[in-house]
Amino acid sequence: MQESSQLLLVEDLWSDANPSSVEMKAGRIMAHGTRLALHHHDYAHLSYAATGVLTVTAAGGTWIAPANRAAWVPSGFDHDSEVFGSTDARLLVVPAAMVGVLPAQPAVLEVSPLMRELLLALTGPRQFDPAARERLLQVAVDELVEAPELPLHLPEPSDDRLRAVTDLLHADPADTSTLAELGRVVGASERTLSRLFHSELKMSFRQWRVQLRIHHALVLLAAGYSITDTALSCGWSNPSTFIEVFSSVLGQTPGRYQADLR
Repeated sequence: MQESSQLLLVEDLWSDANPSSVEMKAGRIMAHGTRLALHHHDYAHLSYAATGVLTVTAAGGTWIAPANRAAWVPSGFDHDSEVFGSTDARLLVVPAAMVGVLPAQPAVLEVSPLMRELLLALTGPRQFDPAARERLLQVAVDELVEAPELPLHLPEPSDDRLRAVTDLLHADPADTSTLAELGRVVGASERTLSRLFHSELKMSFRQWRVQLRIHHALVLLAAGYSITDTALSCGWSNPSTFIEVFSSVLGQTPGRYQADLR
């Protein structure tokens, strides 16, 4: 019953955005684990977590947007969304006339300090006249065009053999089995699986597993796990290695990331 009410809460927030207007949807605090089931919009939008973490899952995989990053979703993409930690979610509808300069596929984009202030201002209590709001949105789009796309996309395979392997790792990100060992479990050779990782997912097995572990780490840290517990739960042998890998991907330490969530 609680999950159903959460789904309705999110739909109330995100389903009525008017694509013909220059509009921001005000933020609302969403409980950890709130999920919006598969849906799509006829407009492009930017989902931003002022606090907490949100994910967008579509046919191409999952994009995870922690605090101070944003998930870009073009119009027409079937996707579901989920939040982790106490999440202050914001939704920016981008008019069709401004979409051409933005990515044609979902993406996670860095949010600059200026972009963050624009998002917070436009979703706050202040009322802007339409012309002022449109000018602010244009600045926001200019910032998005310049924003780096972050490596926070976890692609998912269509091949049954490869999906069997990725399902095992989703179930236990701390699994340290080699690709050859996993191949014996699913009935495929290491060479075949390695080729499939590169051809389908455009990355190596090792790269994909690191991405999976980073995704899980972001969720666990948002749920309040310690850095040490997160590192061990995600398969790193020690916190130092975890901190090094996390920092190389996110550009900040896990401790700084947890502070930003608040």
